[in-house]
Amino acid sequence: MTFNEHLTRFYGLPVYDIDEDRQEGVPLPEAGAAAWRVATSSWDGDDEECWAVAFARFLKAVDPAGVRALIVGCWGPSYDTDAGGPLDAIVAAADRLTSLEAVFVGDVVVEESEVSWINLCDMSPLLTAYPGLRELGVRGGDTLEFTAIRHEALASLTIETGGLPRGPLRAVLDSELPALERLDLWLGVSAYGGDVELADLQPLLSGGAFPELRHLGLRNSEIQDEIAAALAGAPVVAQLRTLDLSLGTLGDAGAAALLAGQPLTHLERLDLHHHFLSEAMEERVREALEPHGVEVDLSGRETPWGEPWAGDGMYTMVSE
Repeated sequence: MTFNEHLTRFYGLPVYDIDEDRQEGVPLPEAGAAAWRVATSSWDGDDEECWAVAFARFLKAVDPAGVRALIVGCWGPSYDTDAGGPLDAIVAAADRLTSLEAVFVGDVVVEESEVSWINLCDMSPLLTAYPGLRELGVRGGDTLEFTAIRHEALASLTIETGGLPRGPLRAVLDSELPALERLDLWLGVSAYGGDVELADLQPLLSGGAFPELRHLGLRNSEIQDEIAAALAGAPVVAQLRTLDLSLGTLGDAGAAALLAGQPLTHLERLDLHHHFLSEAMEERVREALEPHGVEVDLSGRETPWGEPWAGDGMYTMVSE
């Protein structure tokens, strides 16, 4: 999988690109009625200045005080330039974007950059500048950083990568996020910087990191069987309503370990789509959970690659 389309909804709002979607004679949406996307061409040479110009144009076109959701699209050749310029501009506008509740950084599709080429930066200054931020999403991985902080309002954090480095994961897990209800981590593969091991996830699996967590996604991982086996006895599972192990290399061994562990019948939804389960194991999972009202997504059964591919031939949905 690659990201072929830009976001169409974010934070429950339709996305509006002020440069692409605006029509002459048609009024703009109310500032709080859209998730506003600011982007420039991936081929713009002076990328930071071009994005800053687009952002300034956006702030003049709408009432900044009413904006609730903001999307950072392409800021030029993101494979050469990190997201520091756009984030600096957003941080500097904190006194104007006084209602901002949600930000997504890196709404970049494959025609603009492969996901693992997207250069990010330290996301923590954004959280510091916006203490009322409720949702943060980032896409990329290369040069992604976090600094451990305390943030009272953040309820949803999504990190989409083809390979999540250990450093930013540890900083997130070291952060105090008392309101966090949703956490989605795309762990990716070692070939693209994903060096997270099971031991790095233990503070999360123990259930002590985020007491309000109700949705956990540990997705797109080449160690999906190991993660499933660890979740079979992980205290965090008892507090969840939804569990997402999709997009990775989950096979029969991981699914069997998950079923043999603690009960999962309290879940509302278990998402396993893009998997390598046999038909017999799919049936076991359904029989164990669906009679208890658990919605199970087992779509997208994949076939392992054969020769000449190395290893077991199983693959994540997103890598490069």
